Amino acid sequence: MSIHFAASRRPARSGLARCLSRPAWVAAHNDNGADETAARIDTPLLRATLEHFAAHGLAAAGQAYDKANAALAAGDAAGQHHWMAVCRMLDRRLPARRRR
Repeated sequence: MSIHFAASRRPARSGLARCLSRPAWVAAHNDNGADETAARIDTPLLRATLEHFAAHGLAAAGQAYDKANAALAAGDAAGQHHWMAVCRMLDRRLPARRRR
């Protein structure tokens, strides 16, 4: 049995070439541009959350929850609110799981 190969008439328009190539309109988008959306994304809470995650890694949500409880025990309502917000940004279900 013989094997025959039939090349496409236009190699750039072949089915394989279309699958492997990326359309010209696809471009990377940067979320920290000069538009108004980037200014809303970079909030002090987000910055604090990212710094806390950088310091504590995957245990950051638990650490934030523990700091929120310590602030509540010390009577610091603003600190408790801040750390609970950081905890919820990292893991929104953690406070409900820990209260049980």
